[in-house]
Amino acid sequence: MSPSHRDSQRHNRMEILKEKVEEEEEAEMEEAAERAEKGEKIMRPSEVRKEEIMTQETIRDLEKKLSEIEITISEKPLIITKDTIDISKLPLSYRSNTPKEEQLLQVADSFSRQYSHLCPDRVPLFLHPLNECDVPKFVSTTIRPTLMPCPELYDWDSCAQFVSDFLSMVPLPDPLKPPCYLYSSTTVLKCQKGNCFDFSTLLCSMLIGSGYDAYCVNGYGSLDLCHMDLTREVCPLTTKSKEKVQEEKKTPLKKYAIKPPRDLSSRFEQEQEKKQQEEIKAEEERRLREEEERLLEMENAKTDPLHGLRVHSWVLVLSGKREVPESFFIDPFTARSYSTQNDHFLGIESLWNHRNYWVNMQDCWNCCKDLIFDLGDPVRWEYLLLGTDKFHLSMTKEDDEGMNDDDDVENLDKEDEDKSLDMPQSWVEQIEISPEGTKVLEIKEWYENREDMLQLKHINKSTGLNTDYFKPGHPQALRVHSYTSMQPEVDRVMEFYETARVDGLIKREETPKTMTEYYQGRPDFLSYRHVNFGPRVKKLAVNSTESNPRPVVKITERFFRNPEKPADEDVAERVFLILEERIQLRYHCHEDHITANTREFLRHTEVDSKGNKIIMTPDMCVSFEKLLYQYEAMIRLQNEEKLSKHQARESELEVLEILKLREEEEAAHTLTISIYDTKRNEKSKEYREAMERVMREEHLRQVEAQLDYLAPFLAQLPPGEKLTRGQAVRLKDECLSDFKQRLIDKANLIQARFEKVRPGPSQGRGPQHHHPENGPRAVCSHLEGL
Repeated sequence: MSPSHRDSQRHNRMEILKEKVEEEEEAEMEEAAERAEKGEKIMRPSEVRKEEIMTQETIRDLEKKLSEIEITISEKPLIITKDTIDISKLPLSYRSNTPKEEQLLQVADSFSRQYSHLCPDRVPLFLHPLNECDVPKFVSTTIRPTLMPCPELYDWDSCAQFVSDFLSMVPLPDPLKPPCYLYSSTTVLKCQKGNCFDFSTLLCSMLIGSGYDAYCVNGYGSLDLCHMDLTREVCPLTTKSKEKVQEEKKTPLKKYAIKPPRDLSSRFEQEQEKKQQEEIKAEEERRLREEEERLLEMENAKTDPLHGLRVHSWVLVLSGKREVPESFFIDPFTARSYSTQNDHFLGIESLWNHRNYWVNMQDCWNCCKDLIFDLGDPVRWEYLLLGTDKFHLSMTKEDDEGMNDDDDVENLDKEDEDKSLDMPQSWVEQIEISPEGTKVLEIKEWYENREDMLQLKHINKSTGLNTDYFKPGHPQALRVHSYTSMQPEVDRVMEFYETARVDGLIKREETPKTMTEYYQGRPDFLSYRHVNFGPRVKKLAVNSTESNPRPVVKITERFFRNPEKPADEDVAERVFLILEERIQLRYHCHEDHITANTREFLRHTEVDSKGNKIIMTPDMCVSFEKLLYQYEAMIRLQNEEKLSKHQARESELEVLEILKLREEEEAAHTLTISIYDTKRNEKSKEYREAMERVMREEHLRQVEAQLDYLAPFLAQLPPGEKLTRGQAVRLKDECLSDFKQRLIDKANLIQARFEKVRPGPSQGRGPQHHHPENGPRAVCSHLEGL
């Protein structure tokens, strides 16, 4: 069958599909017209015609304006460049196309033109991108089915996990378009990075080689799927695997066996405890469900402006082969499997394997939930090559009866011709993965919210060098700490935040025999100190550095220029040769001088070889005129030498203190908690509880003070002093007299009210007998006698 005849058949099939779509649209328009006739207002034909004319004119104007807009997209660097890989060393199949591949590219171009003509609203197909040699290659020929020699890479989950772990994700240059380059799997493995299409191609090659019915998919995904964002997913480390509980078989009791002790536990208590546990579990599930709903509402509020337009590639595994019961998707970035009904997958444009290429002709208005993955149905999936391994749908009896013997002969001829148009072999070399695995060279760990302010830990496995990076706020103002061991007196480098230290120390380098420190911003203009240590006299353990320090042999100090001093008096470098008892000075150089002044002092010994004290005389100096000046300079330098030795010892002790602190911090792993987090911040919680307790006690004291009858009397006395006997007796008398007066006032009040309420003699019903001794006045006279 000629290519023109094949194209005409495809054109006819496309026309039939287009007619069906038009019929469905006409039916929808008729239904809308019927609904309008029943209850909606119907516009006049002239108004409708006018509105259609206005709409078309508006569309033309918009198209003209949009065509004038120029959009410049910043070009992102390619994943693979000429510096990354030598193109000249690649095989010939990478750098050129065979005649069969050229023919396939022509067929693909013809297919793409027909598709664009019949479906102008669809995006262009992803058919033949460029490879690493800038040669166009058909996407199906980029897949190289390979069975890995490792038995661990035989199942789909292990293959997906390998691709996800071994490769580094690189986003697409344009999130709305497929990439212009599709590299071979061998090159991607060498560079260990790629985009979603590179991931899918490598994974699909491995799965097909393992016997799966796998396909690369070109479609649209959600923002989280395209950016490999799993923050909204459940962490797999938190899910516990269900352990099979083996029920213990109860052995039958023997006739003369000892009876087990009776169970004296209360069943009611057990039931109550079980019920309480179920209530706690239900409350926890309810709280988690509410939290998930709240997060879901927050996620829905943050809508993606490019939702449904982000291009993504993943792998489709159809059911049938390798005992796969149901078709599913695999995201190559995360190695997670998803159902074909998942909301992360928003649509499919096309898919392909190593044998053919299919275009999705189904509507993706409901994401991929309603898609039928019957690749043998030409109505739902338009294929590129006729020599597909998918069977077509069964024909009806009427179509079967209409076919005559001549058609059978033509179909046989077509099958013979179709065999010559199968997919060319893959141009990619055999994919090889060493079964020994890869060697880890570097490890980087990032931290947050640590109390020791550790931000990054970099471990170099080849050299054994560990480098810790700290944020501002460490107790020792550490910024960087590089070391091979946490033991003292080994090679290490410490960098500090100089603004957080009083001495202005920037950097400290330590070796088993030296220590170098760099300073900045000191008032004495010190910039550099280098200390040389000698061997210890006694051989002690390493941990005994504090009790047996290393002897200091030489100290070299350098200073910045002090503009307030003349250059020939401003010391630039000072060397203390302790064993040789010499002090060397080098001064700063004048701007118009070449060399600088130097001076050397020989430190005199205070006793001779016999132990007698040496008395300095003018005869012992060459220039005795300046004897006093030199002597004062010598004394000053000796004091500075002692100070430098003391600072060197302090630096050694500080290193030991920092190492001890780092060991405690690494063992504790304490996290910082915000002061506003009242539930997890124990210190804030304890302080708040203490303040509440103090306030309660103060409130109780105030209440007691309000109810204390002695408070007015005690206030008259000086506070904080003990009462004497006379003061106590006087306080007692005052209290009793006050109490007596209060009772008298109450009695008078009662008497006044009694007399006011008591009726007169004429108002009473009978004779009234009064007993004054029993009335309120008797009470008053009795109180007066107290």
